[in-house]
Amino acid sequence: MVPCRFSRRMLLSAPLLAMPAVLTGLPRNAAAEGDFNSFLYLVGREAAAQGVSPSTVNLALRYAQYLPHVIELDRHQPEQVLTFAQYLQKTVSPQRIEHAHRELYDNWGLLAAIHRRYGVDPRFIVALWGMESDFGKITGDYLVLSSLATLGFDGRRGPYFRGELISALRIIDQGNVGPSNMTGSWAGAMGQCQFMPSTFLRYAVDYDGGGRRDIWNDRADVLGSIANFLAHLGWRDGESWGRQVLLPPGFDARWSGLEQRRSTAEWDRIGVRSLDARPLAVHEVEASLVMPDGAGGPALLVYDNFRTIMRWNKSTYFAGAVGYLADAMAGGERIGRS
Repeated sequence: MVPCRFSRRMLLSAPLLAMPAVLTGLPRNAAAEGDFNSFLYLVGREAAAQGVSPSTVNLALRYAQYLPHVIELDRHQPEQVLTFAQYLQKTVSPQRIEHAHRELYDNWGLLAAIHRRYGVDPRFIVALWGMESDFGKITGDYLVLSSLATLGFDGRRGPYFRGELISALRIIDQGNVGPSNMTGSWAGAMGQCQFMPSTFLRYAVDYDGGGRRDIWNDRADVLGSIANFLAHLGWRDGESWGRQVLLPPGFDARWSGLEQRRSTAEWDRIGVRSLDARPLAVHEVEASLVMPDGAGGPALLVYDNFRTIMRWNKSTYFAGAVGYLADAMAGGERIGRS
C-alpha cells in the first residue's frame, strides 16, 4: 500500500475539496481500495455535508499524514500483566498522592465553584485529572488529525475512527483549537482530559467564558469538562466510590461482580467487614462486591459512583485507582497495597 501519492508541498497547496472530479465517483469504502489522499477527500466531503466549512476541511486535512507507527501501536499493544496492587503502586504512587494534594489545595477556589455548578466532588475531579494526564504533564504529542486519519484509513476499526476524525474537524471548525495544536495520544485522546473528539463535542465546556473549549491549556476548562462529563455519566454528589473490605471464610466468589447488588446491611449479615475487622457501618445503600484479581485478591465493596467512573473507563483497576487517589486526598487509608 502506498499511503500518500502526493508530496507534502502538493498536498498543502491543493484544496482537498477541489480534487479531480474523477474521485467523486469513488465508493464509500475507498479507504480499503484507494490511497490515503482519496480517503481524506471522501472524509472531507462527508464532513462538509455535515456542516463543517470547506475552508476548515481544506486547512485541517492538510495536516493529516499517514503514520505507520500508529498502526503498529494499534496492532501490537504491549501486554503487561499486573496485579491490582502492582497497578496501584504505579498509578497511586506517593509522588502522585503528594501532587494531587498540592493541586487540590492550589485550585480549591476553582474546584469549589465547579462543585457547586456540577455537583462533583473536587477530589474525584483531581483524581481523574491525575490518572488521565498526570495533572496535565503527559497529554501526548501526536497530531490528532494524523492519528485519527491513519486509524480511520486502516480499516480494522475504520468506521469508528472516521467518525472521530469528522468530530475533530467540527471541533476545529468551532474555533476551539487550531489543527497544529490539536495534540493527544496515538489513539486520538486529546488534551489534559484525554477526551476523544466525540466526547469533547458532547461534554467539554468553556468554563471560564474565554470563547473556546480549551482542554489543552486552560485549567478551568479542563477541570470543568471533567466535572461535566462525570455529572452526565451519573455522578451522585455526597456519596463515595467504595472501599476495600475483608471477606468471611468460605466466601462464595459467585456473589461478586457488578451485576450482584445487595444493601450494605445484607453484606454485613453475610460477614463482610471493614479492614479493621469491625462490622460495616450499615446504611441502606446498594453495593456490589468486586474482586479485581479474582478469589484470593483484594475485595472492594463499591457503590454507584464506582460504576460511574467505569463509564469513563471500563476498567475495575482504573476505577479503583481513581477512588484510592481521591481517598488519599482526604487522608484515607492507602489500601490495596499488600
